Amino acid sequence: MMIYLAFSAVGVFVAALALLVFGDPSLPALAHLVFAVGVAPLIFGAISHFVPVLTRTGRAHRGLLWATLLLQLAGAAAFLGFNGALDPTARNAAALGAFLVAIVFAVWLVRRAHRTLGRPHPGWRWYLAAVVALSLGLALVPAMTEWPEWRSEFRLLHLHLNTLGFVGLAALGTLQVLLPTAVGEHDAHAAARLHHDLPIAAGAVLAVAVGAAFWLPLALTGGVLLLCVVLNTGVAWLRRYGWRTLTGNSAVAALFAALGAYFLLLAFGILHAMHFVDGRDAVVAFIVAFLFPLVTGALSQLLPVWCHPGVRTPAQARMHAALRAGGIGRPLLFVSAGLLLVLGVTEGGWLAAAGMLSFVVALFRSRAVSRTDADPA
Repeated sequence: MMIYLAFSAVGVFVAALALLVFGDPSLPALAHLVFAVGVAPLIFGAISHFVPVLTRTGRAHRGLLWATLLLQLAGAAAFLGFNGALDPTARNAAALGAFLVAIVFAVWLVRRAHRTLGRPHPGWRWYLAAVVALSLGLALVPAMTEWPEWRSEFRLLHLHLNTLGFVGLAALGTLQVLLPTAVGEHDAHAAARLHHDLPIAAGAVLAVAVGAAFWLPLALTGGVLLLCVVLNTGVAWLRRYGWRTLTGNSAVAALFAALGAYFLLLAFGILHAMHFVDGRDAVVAFIVAFLFPLVTGALSQLLPVWCHPGVRTPAQARMHAALRAGGIGRPLLFVSAGLLLVLGVTEGGWLAAAGMLSFVVALFRSRAVSRTDADPA
């Protein structure tokens, strides 16, 4: 299932880029294609992978992974609703289905944390906060229909709770666990940092969402606080590992680039809120500059483990080598493309397409080399 979710997310990215470069897609349709069909199911799959490790409990039940398919179907219905292929009321049904899946995951998270022998790693709370943010965002979908006079405010709440809340909190929590694994050097301060920063990050996300909808000074305050959390993580990584290690292979470089892009996009969002720059292309830039390096970097580290589970094998090593080749080039293409897009330069989409083509080639090459000289049974 995790392999399917990984390839599915990459396929969605390729489709979104094709729409962006060759078509004139509806922004809501494009955003729901990427977030609801590709990214959200993969995040929930990653949660089911990491939480048993963080709580020192058994592997997630297979039925929980199947719930990610329901989430993907709900996302597809939302995309088709925005695309005009389904009645707009399908969005409400899709939101309800996704909301129920989110509640199931939230209950599972809490139960796993309570079953831990000793104290669970604080990373699990970032996932719970992310799922709660998504649940709140989804609950606003029928509210937009019920109270159309509040549609603009509810839409801003929904947007920020889903991007900065669900995706952002899940990503920041995962990065601090995943990057040390990709580097191969333990970060002794990561757990303390996660414990300390979560109330600030969650409060900042809520402030940005509510402030964007109702009171600008609150949004600006939340944006600055969230910037501080991201900056704190980046500085800690630089002190612990240094530039050379953080740019040594494409997996680590992509994760580091994702954090840097998130910081830049937050700064851009603050400038947009203060009316210094236009923010119409911010969602597309978020997808390209942040999600593309985040997901490709994470898959470069995790996909070999999902394809060849258990103790590290030669097949895993070959896949890792193939996916990590290229250094910082691919992440730079994604971040550069996102910065161009956020400034309204549509040609940035071609840089993103080049970066994604590079990853797709590496992805299929990694699968091919992992099958050569197969390990003895």
